[in-house]
Amino acid sequence: MDKKILWAILGAGVIAGGAALFWTKTSPEDTLAMAPPDIEAGRALYAENCASCHGANLEGQDDWRSPGPDGIFPAPPHDETGHTWHHGDKLLFDYVKLGGEVMLKQIGAGDAKSGMPAFGDTLSDKEIRDILAFIRSTWPARIQEVQASRTEAEKARDGG
Repeated sequence: MDKKILWAILGAGVIAGGAALFWTKTSPEDTLAMAPPDIEAGRALYAENCASCHGANLEGQDDWRSPGPDGIFPAPPHDETGHTWHHGDKLLFDYVKLGGEVMLKQIGAGDAKSGMPAFGDTLSDKEIRDILAFIRSTWPARIQEVQASRTEAEKARDGG
């Protein structure tokens, strides 16, 4: 058999084997997680699901740094004046998906109260990622860089 044909057959086999391994080891959720974010979809989803509390222009609620009489802090801004960019992507994703009180307990904040509802039953993982990508896209480049470094530190700490 011609060596070129043999190499072509071997190459095709390696590619097919790699694809088969990828598809058997990758869940549909993982595949969606690898999809690039859709910022425009995120913008629309933010308007529909987040703007009523966090503001149409990501400005948050008044006095967001002070808890109300019920001990719950008002919704913070998601623009560069808030603290969203101080956190890595995983924490932000989990906060949206699981809700504030669950996340606060997970990070050791005890019985801290939060007005942030869980969106895990309302939004898909991809939709949450799209919303977060939209929010990030509004930040100045320097803040995006700082937040990206916090995401990398979070990955290193969590082993992923």
